[in-house]
Parts: sequence; C-alpha cells; structure tokens
Amino acid sequence: MQKPTQMMRNIMDNVNNFDGRYNLEKTGFDTNMPGHTTNHGMITRQAPRTVKKVGAGIGLAERTRSEMALMLDTHQCVLTVMLHQYNKHHWLSEGAESFFSLHHLLEEHIEKTQKHIDMVGERVSRLGGVPTAHPVTQHELSYIKHEPEGRYTMRDYLRNDLENELILQQMLRDTIKRAHQLTDYGTVEVLEEVLLDREDLGYHLFSVLEDDTLSRGMRHLVDGEQDMAGDPLMNPPKY
Repeated sequence: MQKPTQMMRNIMDNVNNFDGRYNLEKTGFDTNMPGHTTNHGMITRQAPRTVKKVGAGIGLAERTRSEMALMLDTHQCVLTVMLHQYNKHHWLSEGAESFFSLHHLLEEHIEKTQKHIDMVGERVSRLGGVPTAHPVTQHELSYIKHEPEGRYTMRDYLRNDLENELILQQMLRDTIKRAHQLTDYGTVEVLEEVLLDREDLGYHLFSVLEDDTLSRGMRHLVDGEQDMAGDPLMNPPKY
C-alpha cells in the first residue's frame, strides 16, 4: 500500500500537471456529440451551448454571457461526473473506519454536489444559455473523467475524489478571476459560494487520508517501520 506522504505527493503532482480546458469552441449542434440529434418532431428553440442574443434579462453583453455560460456549463458537467463517482464510493463504503463514518461523509458530499449542480446550472440558464444534460455529453465536456469501473480500496476512492476536488477548486478560481474581469459579479457570487464549500469538502477528504489512524493501534512500536504520525508534504497547485 502506498504511504500517505507519497500518496499526497502524487496527488499534487497530478494537480500541478493538470491543464484544464473549458471547450469554449464547442457550441451549437454537433452530429458527433451524443444527444445533439433527434428523429422525432420536437421544435428546436435554441442550440446547445449557445446563449440568447436578447431577452436574457441580465445587462451583460452577449459575448460576456456566452463566455461565462460556457465556462459555467463545463463546471456543471464536472460536478455531475463527480456526483456519479461520489455515489459509487458511497455505495461501496466498507471497512471498520469506513462503513459508517465515510458512508455519512460521502452522503454530505453528494448533497453538496447536487446543490452546486443546481446553482451552476441555474446561472447558465439565467445568462441565456442551455445547460448540458445528456450524461455522455457531460462526460465528454468535463475536464475530469470518472475513474475506471470496478471495486478498489477506500483510500483509492478518496484519493481520486481529493484530486478531483483540488482540480475543480483551481478551475473555479480561474473562472471567478475571469468573471471579475468581465464584471459578471452575479457569477462571481455564485462561484465564490461553491468554491468555499468545495474547499471544505476537499479538507474533509484530506483529513481522512492523513497518516494518523486509530486502527493502527500499537503496531508502530513493534514493526520497526517508525510509521508514527507526521505532516505530509503538500504544496499548493501551480497556476
């Protein structure tokens, strides 16, 4: 099993090497994109990942609303992918320290993520956009990807979740900075609330992955590994 300090280094290496994209060029109907074609007679009123030219009710330029809506829609896709992964980990919680405590912790993460999906999706709509809802398209647009199918260790699950949270935080800060530049203060307010909550969720995951544990008992006194509690190295991500 990977030692906690090395695990944290690997997480931060992955986050620092992450080069996220918002897929701003992906607007309108794309026949190669799932959910963008239909063979039944629905009346199309607006293409996916576009914004209304007029009538959004928010006094921002169309180009500003378009850029912000696309960024926000990408975050909404990411949060939905994270929700699916949190659901899986919630369902598969097991072990002496995991079955009840982590089961309930992940339940909180699921509830917060559902709330944030709604907040971000509502903001996309208010900007005159069309939030992406097809699950395959959401995964395609997301800058994080769901872990492979199968059962893994609880530490693997939480490590993957922590890595996702740190990447999401990094991208949310980037969008908040851009929203300030475009004077889209409504988006700033929405995302600052989401970011603060995601930082709390990341802190929860980091704390349970720390190298101290009650289940180790007295082993460190007799195994010669000197695996006493310590502070793992963790540097902030590069921007």
